Amino acid sequence: MLKIGLTGGIASGKSLVAERLRELGAVLVDADALARDVVEPGTPGLARVVEAFSAAILTSDGRLDRARLGSLVFGNPERLAVLNGIVHPLVRERATAMVAAAPAGAVVVQDIPLLVETGQGKNFHLVVVVDAPDDVRVRRMAEHRNMSVDQAHARMAAQASREDRLGAADVVLDNSGTPDELRHAVDALWEGRLAPFALNLKEQKIAPRTGGPVLAPADPSWAAQAGRLIDRLRAAVPEDVLSLDHIGSTAVPGLDAKNVIDLQLGVRDLEAADRIAPLLAEAGFPRWPGIISDNPKPSHSDPADWGKRLHGNADPGRAVNLHLRAAGSPGWRYALCFRDWLRADARAGADYVAEKIRVAGLHDVDKSTAGYAADKEGWFTDYAAPRMEAWVSRTGWQPPSYGDDAGDDAGDDAGDDAGDDAGPATAQS
Repeated sequence: MLKIGLTGGIASGKSLVAERLRELGAVLVDADALARDVVEPGTPGLARVVEAFSAAILTSDGRLDRARLGSLVFGNPERLAVLNGIVHPLVRERATAMVAAAPAGAVVVQDIPLLVETGQGKNFHLVVVVDAPDDVRVRRMAEHRNMSVDQAHARMAAQASREDRLGAADVVLDNSGTPDELRHAVDALWEGRLAPFALNLKEQKIAPRTGGPVLAPADPSWAAQAGRLIDRLRAAVPEDVLSLDHIGSTAVPGLDAKNVIDLQLGVRDLEAADRIAPLLAEAGFPRWPGIISDNPKPSHSDPADWGKRLHGNADPGRAVNLHLRAAGSPGWRYALCFRDWLRADARAGADYVAEKIRVAGLHDVDKSTAGYAADKEGWFTDYAAPRMEAWVSRTGWQPPSYGDDAGDDAGDDAGDDAGDDAGPATAQS
């Protein structure tokens, strides 16, 4: 199933988005609703809340007085932590059961107000954030919730900052306009991305790519996108990852590239790569069939040492190449080295962009990414390899050790186009 994490600040319009997604066919798991359910009269949850805060938080008919309890915990971090320690585990237990009961191929949307605060983004295929400017949210709270401006700002300050929420988002739905405009945006997201993503995930298919070898201007957000993907991969296969790095042109700051995120996952050997393939497919990264090696480079010419596996992304909204190589192998090392060389040598980066533009022009009509990759091989062998090795000799460059967790800083660790172009029909950026 496709797992979507939905969040947004107070008065952002998250509830409207959740309801529209439910109408479109999603299985909705509403954390706020579950938080109410687990403290209904007669539940163990309510009994524990009473034990912690006394019977003074009950109404005359034995129900939870939410306003009274809210006044006790709001602005009091210690009391709020006690309440969250009771309610959150119960909500997660209920949510887990609902997700497990969803049918195969479903789009499961978990509406979680504190998704960013609790660091749950890595558990979803996508995080959708409903966003509105602060002044719009303050006005809504005043008009619809009878809050003063100071009360509205206090509620907003108690949540994650707008910047932090946007930083966690794979998709941002702007709700600065009308409710109808927001519904139209949700419909477009469902039809263009969520529904096909769910189908690809069910069928273990990589999302089709169109447009051929077209370069896009350097995008500063590529690094953050790679970081979120790496967090999900680490969560999906935590015991088999020796290294995880952002490679490819999208990882080199300021470098124009195909809009494809390339990642390198270092494993113990290719048997491990094959073993975790089903887990990667479940996480949204099916295997690309038929690709089992990179093209050997002059520094290490034995083809037997250049084995690899390649996975792509089932998400039609974000093209990804996930290269699985044995950590320490020539291909693994080359990818990291080429990345760091391009970052360090602006002339090399400029020359590489010029080569990509030249080769892309050769395939402007046939849109062949396989031909695009093959036609660049001469540049790697004849031009890049000797210059890169000279740079290595001059600087003493070495790849990070496996224990350095370099991949955790993938947003800052720029990548290497040798990684995405090393192998038949694998060139993407």
